[in-house]
Amino acid sequence: MQVPSVHARALSRAPSRHVVHESVPHRYTRTSSAVTPGGQWRLDTNRPVARGFCQSRKSSTEAWSRPLTFENKPCRRSTIVVSANSSADVPEHASTMSRTERILQELETRQGYGANDAGGAGAGITWNALQRVDGVWSSIRNMKVGEAAGPAPETVKSVSTPIGQTLEFDVAICGGTLGIFVATALAVRGIKTAVVERGVVAGRAQEWNISRKELQEIIETGVLTAEEVEEAISIEFNPNRCGFNGGEDVWVENVLNLGVSPDILIQKAKQRFLAHGGTLLEKTGLSTVTVHPDGAKLALEGPEGARTVGVQLMLDCMGHVSPVVRQLRHGHKPDGVCLTVGAICRGFENNTTSDVIYTCEPISDHRQVFWEAFPAGSGPTDRTTYMFTYIDAEPDRPSLTQLLEEYWDAMPRYQGVELEQLEPLRVLFGFFPTYRNSPLQPGFDRVLQIGDASGIQSPLSFGGFGALSRHLKRITNGVVEAVEADCLDKESLAMINAYSPGLSGAWLFQKAMSVQLSAKPSGNLINNILATNFGTMEKLGDPVLKPFLQDVVQWGPLAQTMAGMMVTNPTLLPGILASVGVNPLVDWLGHFSALGAYDVLYRLSDPLTTAREALPMDSKQRFAWNRQVEAWEYGSGNDYKL
Repeated sequence: MQVPSVHARALSRAPSRHVVHESVPHRYTRTSSAVTPGGQWRLDTNRPVARGFCQSRKSSTEAWSRPLTFENKPCRRSTIVVSANSSADVPEHASTMSRTERILQELETRQGYGANDAGGAGAGITWNALQRVDGVWSSIRNMKVGEAAGPAPETVKSVSTPIGQTLEFDVAICGGTLGIFVATALAVRGIKTAVVERGVVAGRAQEWNISRKELQEIIETGVLTAEEVEEAISIEFNPNRCGFNGGEDVWVENVLNLGVSPDILIQKAKQRFLAHGGTLLEKTGLSTVTVHPDGAKLALEGPEGARTVGVQLMLDCMGHVSPVVRQLRHGHKPDGVCLTVGAICRGFENNTTSDVIYTCEPISDHRQVFWEAFPAGSGPTDRTTYMFTYIDAEPDRPSLTQLLEEYWDAMPRYQGVELEQLEPLRVLFGFFPTYRNSPLQPGFDRVLQIGDASGIQSPLSFGGFGALSRHLKRITNGVVEAVEADCLDKESLAMINAYSPGLSGAWLFQKAMSVQLSAKPSGNLINNILATNFGTMEKLGDPVLKPFLQDVVQWGPLAQTMAGMMVTNPTLLPGILASVGVNPLVDWLGHFSALGAYDVLYRLSDPLTTAREALPMDSKQRFAWNRQVEAWEYGSGNDYKL
């Protein structure tokens, strides 16, 4: 059933009494212009309204009230402030306000968010922030490509003259929310490091959903102690469901089953970073980078004005919105996008398990909708639910605002609850572009992308902390050795972001889970593929299922799974071929073959390393060899230990 919109339909004023037609169970009051210039309509959540009651004007404050309902049922709690100018008794905007706008403005009023607050899915949490992110997403969908895009914006440039100033740091990391973890790992290893962050290095209120495997990486690199990590874990839940419309549910233990506090993790890392001599440049933005033969000069804008900083190496950890990434990828649309919306709401009585990935409906409007859900640590009935979909970046694709409106309709059906029973605590939204040309290769000497900026995350994941933490040890080792061996040219840095057949091979999975606008697949095709896939992996056991659920692709488990799927349901093959196309499948077979080769080479790496070390090696040669072994290890998924 299509749920009707809950936006305000009218605020009408009659001569003798005043009625609010609104979908919230409290009263509006309008302060007089003598109190507030222009007046303001405000929902009074402290004064309950009896059903069927209407109130006339009283003194200098005018109040209108009525039982406010959603689908003819009283709602839980909601608050909103809308403007009313002095010449109009009725706030006109209230009659056109969408559900999403109303909820976001209510949260902003109730919880005091600022315009620049960040949170959830990599985006801000206010209505204005949603419009800004949607503006960026719209510009990507409608961007010009190739030569039509014109010249690229220039954030980084190379010159042949000496830098002409002292190098203050070995490494400067731009982007501190996730960059602080890499910075701390480097500082612990004795690398003189600075973090440049345009805001304040701090965590969001929203929890990160993660497995212990990813947390173990920050312990092993010395970023945090085991005790500090345990302190950051706010909730743990099991079992965890994977299920697809029409198929059997698969239940797993200890996969993405932790909720951790970003604020605690980041604050602890920040303290250790400073204790090891790190420098924090907060409220400081990056303007330009000039690469010289003997160093890189960063032009910064901070609280004390403009300044330049000389470094050996700049690490770009500013995500896919990085100005350096925009320069390098100028004129190239993303090959795929994960569009994500969701909310943390209070009022879920059944709240002990999680969904890692779930579908409950067939393909609709050329999109397959997926769900993720897990308990939040903020309260026993608080639950995070994400709705996401894999799409291309064509102009006709939906906005985040549109997707959020769909979310309010679909989430109650998915969770088996009534929307009016829930109290929204936080709204989440973001989009995650991915490129087949990943990891992104360095375009300049002395500048290297890490984390989401590099495209190292799986095209099936949201990226962020989990994607970075898996590679934390590898990145740290590579950067330390690059600085010590002066391997800072772009060819050497490319060895840190080396080709990964596991990552490249994941593109076929993303393509198989998306629907082209010109395609007309059967409604349950994607659900059938995934139900067969997960059912096969369940039979093969945890060594096959768990790595895949944590975005690690391995040759042996993948080969077993594909063979098992063809035996279980051979009729899927024509649908897969029609969905992904012959050319992408041929391309994928090349990456699958490379995955097998990398697996064999990594298993031979110990004797090969022994033989290599028997030959003379200088520091640059050792750097190159170590990067090759790491490429085999991570590219084949052998870094994952069950």
